[in-house]
Amino acid sequence: MRRHLVTAVAIALGLVATQAIAAQDKPTPTTKQLLAAAKPAEWRTPAPDNLLYMQLPQGRVVIELAPAFTPLHAANIRTLVRQHYFDGLAIVRVQDNFVTQWDDPNGDDGGDKAKMHPLGKAKATLPPEFTRSIDPKQPWTPLPDGDVYAPQVGFSGGFPVARDPANGKEWLVQCYGMVGVGRDVPPNSGNGSALYAIIGQAPRRLDHNLAVAGRVLQGMQYLSALPRGTGPMGFYAKASERTPIISVKLASELPPAQREKIQVLRTSSPTFTAMIDAARHGHNAFYPTPVGKLGICDIHAPVRVDGKPVSP
Repeated sequence: MRRHLVTAVAIALGLVATQAIAAQDKPTPTTKQLLAAAKPAEWRTPAPDNLLYMQLPQGRVVIELAPAFTPLHAANIRTLVRQHYFDGLAIVRVQDNFVTQWDDPNGDDGGDKAKMHPLGKAKATLPPEFTRSIDPKQPWTPLPDGDVYAPQVGFSGGFPVARDPANGKEWLVQCYGMVGVGRDVPPNSGNGSALYAIIGQAPRRLDHNLAVAGRVLQGMQYLSALPRGTGPMGFYAKASERTPIISVKLASELPPAQREKIQVLRTSSPTFTAMIDAARHGHNAFYPTPVGKLGICDIHAPVRVDGKPVSP
């Protein structure tokens, strides 16, 4: 009797192992397959007042502001844009594996301060919105694998977020494509007139030390593929090396027919949860061994334009 029981258990364990191997042999759904099955309600259309259209000679860069996390900076940036502050300024700095930064070149070392664009109605200083209080009413999609820089990480409102439940604070994470606010040493010196986009490995040491204003949704290639500056910190040594900014407008300033038909997958959606699971356990003929882990900067909310998925 005992021999039969041992045999039955061995058969059962063998069956479970076989099923596990078979499940692992089945390729994980691709992002393309998951997005193709996403329901219309899982996509959101960003508010036109939160979308910046930065026109460069190479093409258009679309940035979504994050007023839920940095409301004062979002409001100040809108004021600057409506006053055409950025029109005619330039990309002044491209530091390899770090950031692309744009602001008024006359405000940098060696510039003519008398020729700087006036701030107009925009504020010169702002309280440092490096963190905010955790809002339990906001959707929260956690990642299960932990993080080196924060007790918790996940996604909220389409943005990568880190949290510290002990002090009740959360902050936007400095991942690839995120747009931060440049500042001097004083914490309140960043007003949104100088902005940067992360173009390299996520500089997480900047987390909760600089305000993060939003994220590039489209046109990231126009920021990441620029020539690197040869001066200190990637600043361009010559004015001729800078990329001019033709204009920056809010989508709400344009007629609907001229706006990008852009949508972002909700990070609280079942499809995004499935994407997280597929990224953690993904395997196919080329990647036979699942990693089983996922970092906060290893995945982002997909974007589509005219119904077609695009890379940011």
